[in-house]
Amino acid sequence: MRELILLRHAHAEAAAPGQADLDRPLSAEGLAEAEAAGRWLAERKLVPDCVLCSPARRTRETLEAVLGAIGYVDQRIEPSIYEATPGALIALADSHIEVGRLMVVGHNPGLERLAALLHSGQSGDYRGMPPSGIAVLQIPLDTALEPGIAKLSAFWWP
Repeated sequence: MRELILLRHAHAEAAAPGQADLDRPLSAEGLAEAEAAGRWLAERKLVPDCVLCSPARRTRETLEAVLGAIGYVDQRIEPSIYEATPGALIALADSHIEVGRLMVVGHNPGLERLAALLHSGQSGDYRGMPPSGIAVLQIPLDTALEPGIAKLSAFWWP
């Protein structure tokens, strides 16, 4: 089995006047949430082999806090994660099929719909991944991602 870890960014500050959404930083609450997410992953030894992260400041800051707990891992900024649909996220994850444990750090609604689609086969209006939430999905080795193929092995939120 291989694993796909989906991590939604932690709580962010509201955009200041004229500030781009991509530039919103984590709030103090968000930083604490991201650190807690890192501890949760470290305690369970869920250290990814590779991380793909949205370019948004809040996702990068979430990842930095998580890495503080789990240590350095191979990581790449992936612009396509920002505002991605579940289909785009599946294509991205499938392009890394050789990675045993892949983590994607991104946004809703894409992440929560992806988790629902891979687990249940339907994405609908699923709303179940709070800020800093983590979904761990197990997928058969060398199998392309498709609806209903994954087993949800863990779900955590602060």
